[in-house]
Amino acid sequence: MGELNFVSAGDAVAGIQSGDRVFIGSGAAEPSVLVDAMTARAPELRDVNVLHILTLGNAPYVAPEYAESFRHTAFFIGHNVRSAVQEGRADFMPIFLGEIPALFAERLPLDWALVQLSPPDKHGYCTVGVAADVVVSAIRHARHVVAEINPNMPRTWGNTIIHVDKLHCAVQADYPLPELHPEPIDETSAAIGRHVAGLIDDGDCLQLGIGTIPNAVLRELRNHTHLGVHTEMLSDGIVDLVQAGAIDCSRKNYHPDKIICSFVMGTRALYDFVDDNPFVESYGNEFVNDPFNISRNDRMVAVNSAIQVDLTGQVNSDSVGSRPYSGIGGQVDFMRGAARSKGGRPVIALPSTAKGGEISRIVPTLMEGAGVVTSRGDVHYVVTEYGVADLYAKGIHERARALIRIAHPKFQDELERRARELKLF
Repeated sequence: MGELNFVSAGDAVAGIQSGDRVFIGSGAAEPSVLVDAMTARAPELRDVNVLHILTLGNAPYVAPEYAESFRHTAFFIGHNVRSAVQEGRADFMPIFLGEIPALFAERLPLDWALVQLSPPDKHGYCTVGVAADVVVSAIRHARHVVAEINPNMPRTWGNTIIHVDKLHCAVQADYPLPELHPEPIDETSAAIGRHVAGLIDDGDCLQLGIGTIPNAVLRELRNHTHLGVHTEMLSDGIVDLVQAGAIDCSRKNYHPDKIICSFVMGTRALYDFVDDNPFVESYGNEFVNDPFNISRNDRMVAVNSAIQVDLTGQVNSDSVGSRPYSGIGGQVDFMRGAARSKGGRPVIALPSTAKGGEISRIVPTLMEGAGVVTSRGDVHYVVTEYGVADLYAKGIHERARALIRIAHPKFQDELERRARELKLF
């Protein structure tokens, strides 16, 4: 039985060399002490490639003054690295979230994985806590694994255990996990939530992401029964429905009686809920986001967001024109999985306007340079505060008319005019 080799944070990252590829743990499990110690070595490092998906930390390594020391590649762009990516000081890799874990085996071999873990049990097993996603794969494939051991990290069930023998060394840490508090639900999000909830029946299996619209949808489901969950992100709103009795996973045909997720991000109450809770199981994205596994859940309802939808049904959700904004994430994985589920429903939900109502999000054509994340062939339902457009098995003419009907009324005449110019009907 191995024992943890505790060292200082500075000693833990002392072996990182110029040109190394370093993975940083995800979301609320970012090892901030190790990140700060690595960044402090900037004057002596060059071209260290830092990889991660969304993190809740400060990402000090993307500061302009460290441009020669660290080269960041984002698999998903969070608020903390968005400026660096848009200004060209960091890179963005468009990729399906479910495919990232396999990269670490061969395509992107890792020299280092800096992670945060829960303390080991009596058998020497830690867990990855609130972030299994791509972290489990990174730990398994990195040449060196350095971990912060934090007693505030929940101990989670599923495919999350890491034995201390796998760790190159460890650092003692004791700080609260960063929290993500739900934003207030505005009238627009509330209306969208009601429309989406109208597509959800008792006993359905759910996937919802981050933001006010998913929270608004969940709020509308309190009177539903026997709902299940197979989702990428586990949020406070889902826990609220468990406590209200709406979610019990009893009718799930795949992993019945279990919430399945890949990462947990929210408030302290959420982290307390998942701590040593066998009702919640976390797995890597190669499992959770596999469209085949998603489709094995009957009546799978996947709800995802968008920046723009054009009149043929193409969905842009990762960029504002040519400026990268977020990432592909798991949207396509879940849209395709839900579409292939028996009785499944893939849903794109978005406000009808942006910039305080100045521009329409339903557009004749996507903004120049915008990326198509979800193709028109994958889109079934599109929802705004003005209603639901069912696009599946519909021609372009019908699609355009259906989408114009759920656009903001002040843009409908112009959308119709442009649709006629484009011969969409």
